[in-house]
Amino acid sequence: MIIYVHGFNSSPASHKASMLRKRLAAIGRDSEFVCPALSYSPQRALARLAEELAKAEPESVTLVGSSLGGFYSTWLTEHVGCRTVLVNPAITPHEGLRAYLGNQRNLYTDEEYEFTQSHLAQLKDIYIPRPVRMDRYFLIHTTGDELLDWRVAVKRYGGCRQMVVDGSDHGFAEFGDYIDCVLEFAAN
Repeated sequence: MIIYVHGFNSSPASHKASMLRKRLAAIGRDSEFVCPALSYSPQRALARLAEELAKAEPESVTLVGSSLGGFYSTWLTEHVGCRTVLVNPAITPHEGLRAYLGNQRNLYTDEEYEFTQSHLAQLKDIYIPRPVRMDRYFLIHTTGDELLDWRVAVKRYGGCRQMVVDGSDHGFAEFGDYIDCVLEFAAN
């Protein structure tokens, strides 16, 4: 099973989720793909992901976590043991998302909500100071990410398989070029 974990203000309709879904369908593996719509509440988002993980043995699951989804995926990998592909992952969203406090609108669903201090506290509560299951991670990060510094992620996940992609941006439009690497990691 491959679970795509979308980021902040994103959804299952995101560009990367759509590319991964289409690639799996093209090779006859569309039944293995799951991309749940996650709440803006970190507690509810993790609960929803735990529901999906409960449907399979952790060793048979690969999470593909993008941005905030990478942060959630790190927590799940450390606690459950599934594999994770981190795509431009958020490292400290309890700090980085402070600038987004207040009214928000989901980019895909147009859902409006208020992002609060309580949400930042929830993120801080699930922060993993030092991931240790490095054999369970594959980091893919673009050097042109305008929101997250690739060097911070490379250092944080030192010891795991890593691929640094020159250029691009946080949205990583070229993600489709790397899906076979994701699938190869998920197969091991």
